[in-house]
Formats: sequence, C-alpha cells, structure tokens
Amino acid sequence: MTPEIIQGGMGVYISTPFLANTVSRNGALGTVSGVAPERILARILGKGDVGGHYRRALSHFPFPKVAQQVLDAFYVEEGNPKGRQRKDAPFFTVHPPEILIALCICANYAFVYLAKEGHENPVSMNYLEKISLPHIYAITGAMLAGVDFITMGAGIPLQIPEVTDAIIKGRTASYDVPVTGTNIHIHVMSFDPEKFFGAKLPPLKKPGFIPIIASNLLATIFMKKLPRENIHGFVIEEPTAGGHNAPPRKGGVYGPKDDVDYGKIAELGLPFWIGGSKASPEKLKWARSVGATGIQAGSIFALAEESGMDPWIRREMRRLGFEGKFEVRTDMTASPTGFPFKVVILPGSLSEEAVLLSRNRLCNQGALRTLFEEPDGSIGYRCPAEPIARYVAKGGKIEETKGVCCICNGLLSTAGLGDGDEAPIITMGDDIGFLSSLMSHPDDSYGVAEALTYLRS
Repeated sequence: MTPEIIQGGMGVYISTPFLANTVSRNGALGTVSGVAPERILARILGKGDVGGHYRRALSHFPFPKVAQQVLDAFYVEEGNPKGRQRKDAPFFTVHPPEILIALCICANYAFVYLAKEGHENPVSMNYLEKISLPHIYAITGAMLAGVDFITMGAGIPLQIPEVTDAIIKGRTASYDVPVTGTNIHIHVMSFDPEKFFGAKLPPLKKPGFIPIIASNLLATIFMKKLPRENIHGFVIEEPTAGGHNAPPRKGGVYGPKDDVDYGKIAELGLPFWIGGSKASPEKLKWARSVGATGIQAGSIFALAEESGMDPWIRREMRRLGFEGKFEVRTDMTASPTGFPFKVVILPGSLSEEAVLLSRNRLCNQGALRTLFEEPDGSIGYRCPAEPIARYVAKGGKIEETKGVCCICNGLLSTAGLGDGDEAPIITMGDDIGFLSSLMSHPDDSYGVAEALTYLRS
C-alpha cells in the first residue's frame, strides 16, 4: 500500500499508537513516534497503565518471560496499595543493562501492536537517526509486532536496511554510533536477539524503509549507497515542517539553496511525499502535480482530538490558531541535537526566556546525550542542556549551552507525561491555516476522520 497521506511521527508521544491506529483505519499511513518509547512505557506502567492497553499488548509478546520481567520492574498497580514508587527507565549507554534492552524491545513492540490492533492497514514507526543507541533494540521490538514501514530523519540513516536484514535472518545486528574523540570515532552497538531471548525469533517481514530528507543531494546519496530495493520511497521535509529541520545550507538563513528540485526527485522513480505546510487539499493536489505520491502532514494531526498532546495545550493551540494569534519560530539553538527546531510561542512554556532561565538545569532523561572520548580512552556522555559546569568539565564548549532547552523533559510535559515542575516545549509547523476549515469557533475541535476528509476534499 502506498497511501497519499503520511501522518508525521511527531514529538514525544504526540504521535501515539492510538493516533496512528485511527489514521491507518481511515486509509492514510499512521505513524508512531519512536522517540524514547522505553521511557514512556516505564512512566505509563508506573502510573497504573490506565485502561490496561499496554499490558494487553504485552500479553501477546512472543517471549512472555521477558514481558513479565518488564512488568515486574516497572508496573505499579493503579491506586498503588503497597505504596510502591514509580521507577523511570535507566539511561542508554554503550553497555545497556538487560532490563533496559527488554524494556526498549517491549515498548516498541507494544507501540506497534496497539497501532495495528483491530485493522489490517499498514503502520509506520518513526525514529531519529540522532538517537542511535537504542536503534537495534527498538527496531527488533517493532519488527516483532509486524511494523510495515520505518521512517527516519535527523541524520543520514544508511544502516537501517542492514539492521532489518540481520534481524530477519537471525544474525547479530550492529549499528555504528558516532563518538566525538581523537582516537575513537564510532562505537559499534551489537545485539543478538536469539541469544538474548534464548530462542529463535518467529518469522518476520522486512519493513519498508522511507528516509526523511531535505535535499536532492541526500536523495542521491541514498540511491548511490543503498540497493534500490532497500528504499521504499522518500519523505521530503521543507523548512516549514515542525520538529527538527535540516540546517540551512548557506548563511544561517533558509534560501534558494534549500529548495528541492522535485522534477529530479521524480526521476529517481521512487514514491515520495512532501512535508511542511502541505496540510490542505490544494497542497495535496500541487504535490501530485510535481510527481509526488502525496504529502506528509503533522500539525493537523497533532491538534486532532486523538493526539497525545496535553488536552489544555491542544485546545490553546487551536484557539490561538483560529484567532490568528499563533506564532512559531525556527530556533537555531533550542535543541541539544544542534538541528534547528520549531518552537511555538506559548506563555509558561520554554519558548519564554524567563521560563527557560528559571529552570534548574539537570539531565534526568538522557535521550539526547552524545558520546565523547574521555582522556582515559573510555566513552562518556554529555548534553548541552545539562548543568553548564558539568558539560564544560566533560570537554564541551560553554557557547554550545547558550539558549539550549531540555527538550526531553519539555516534550514529555507537552504529552502530559512530564514531572510536575517541568515546563512544556511545543513544536508545530509554520502553517496551521487548516484550522479555519475544520473549526467554526475558537473552542471548537475536530478528529482524525474530519482532518482526512478535509485533506481529500
């Protein structure tokens, strides 16, 4: 199936399994965000797994002992009669503990299982190349649940087809993770699923691979480096798309050099979808006219009732957009990844300098830490959003910390899963003009089915 519309894999638990399920049921490609699902599952289980959805998913996991280990470690019964404290997921390192590997695999399995539950249409899992330590475990879990596509951006993810091949064939999967250092430049993460589970994996299918790119150059690199059959198609994200954007190619400002020649993309002969301010029937028609299969749309689904966004934030975003008061900036320093990041201006959020500066800097989620070589040759971990003195002591430059937000905590708060004192950070694309077609007053709402009907109208 090659649908006209791909739903974006947004934020941390904005593109939930339940949103993706609804999108896929309605004939588009539903996408689950694959950013830190292990941390999300640990938090949901620690809050009692209201509704029992994740325990239901894990009851189908093909290796029950491993799923039970995860439940024993992280599940806290609703109401907590024994007074047990919630346990967060450990940080990923180059040598992750077995319980974290199990949690990561089970989380990705459960996310895909719930997205596919009750229908036969395809679903996708969206990962960030920048968060590479968990990839071999995350993809194993998603494939055990029968994920149909993997979409991936925030880097050049050339290693994915080899990982999926290795998992299918029962070989050890490996992934090169970059290290900043003089003598060490990569660390190879390796994982033998059959050794970990103590049994052969069930028969698995190879998911289609859809890289998310922003230029003709990247399309050419993928076509030269990978066999054609390993690429299902491309998502081309323009600079107006939400979340992380590709850096401008000249002078720190987006311009003609960042424009994509869609005629040349079409000549490659693969399906492609265009993302970034394309959520309208007119833009869908335009995308088809330049050779695209269709569009990728994010914000229109992020503001739908089925998304994982905190209900108050979602209502406020819709109200501001409907009233013409919505503002978003492309922030060149907010994300610890170093990529430009779209930040919505909202009082009380990390978009306000006063809120950012008043936050007690700490790194207690660790999803965006990068690897560096310690003086003794070992591998260390640092993040420009952590306490400045600690970052500098690890060899980081103080100027790299200026204006950086802890988007791990901020995005968790946007999804209603953050710690109580952590302010949210909201990301959205530049254009939310679709609201005037989907809402009749500032406090109105809409769902996925209405959004897709509008896009196809």
